[in-house]
Amino acid sequence: MKAALLPDRGVVKVTGETARDFLNGLITTDTTRLQPGLGRFGALLSPQGKITVDFLITEAPTGHGGGFLIDCPKPLAQALADKLKFYKLRAKIEVENISDSLGVLAAWDGEAALKPDLTFTDPRNSQLGLRIFVPAELAQKAADAIGAELVDASAYEAHRIAIGVPRGGLDFMYGDAFPHETNMDRLSGVDFDKGCYVGQEVVSRMQHRGTARTRTVRLLLDGPAPEIGSAILAGEKSVGTMGSAADGHALALMRIDRAGEALEAGTPLTAGGLSIRITEPDELSLTPRVAV
Repeated sequence: MKAALLPDRGVVKVTGETARDFLNGLITTDTTRLQPGLGRFGALLSPQGKITVDFLITEAPTGHGGGFLIDCPKPLAQALADKLKFYKLRAKIEVENISDSLGVLAAWDGEAALKPDLTFTDPRNSQLGLRIFVPAELAQKAADAIGAELVDASAYEAHRIAIGVPRGGLDFMYGDAFPHETNMDRLSGVDFDKGCYVGQEVVSRMQHRGTARTRTVRLLLDGPAPEIGSAILAGEKSVGTMGSAADGHALALMRIDRAGEALEAGTPLTAGGLSIRITEPDELSLTPRVAV
């Protein structure tokens, strides 16, 4: 088993008697399903339905103060805390950015010898393994306790890319992407049967009308990785934009209709003059692979 402390991840804590209902009315995932040891994937959207921040969330056990812990991009942790406080109004909650005292350890490729208290399975993909909240200085101790080899965060990044889970700021831009474009509907990040949340109307319309034409797609590289942001071309026609890459694998935001036409016509795909290939043509389908 491998484990890596993720320096790009921060932690926001939300506590209070109405915290569950408060969060449930704002974010894309159903917080009524949360409990200690169980995590959910979700996002806070703009009123226009675009992702302002995505995150993993779990409930903390009472022995750790209860409330909810949000595993989010560290550069956005304070902004998320501030936004939640903005929505707070008279809600009996407290919001705190605790990124300086608590970090995020990812553990994958094996079974943990034990599960520390603040541990949950990553709900996006079973191959992503576990998420563990732990002070950064105790990362090695935590890895030893679960029977994992502590490795660099780049190993986790390569694993994430290979199995096709996008990362905000690299594979899509916050404030510019809809949940369907980043495959949140396929990664258990949107609950379509829950009550209202910010941006719900737009997201529900895209789901029911099947209007999402851009998707995050896995790629195989035949050589060096094109730069992030490079245009993907089918001949002279733009079909997408390159995202992150590692060890011969990459992610990209692609117009699935245009990419599908290129595949059918046998037109090679390139980015920055470099050859690329789609890992699984089925990922160009409009139909979600995972139902939430």
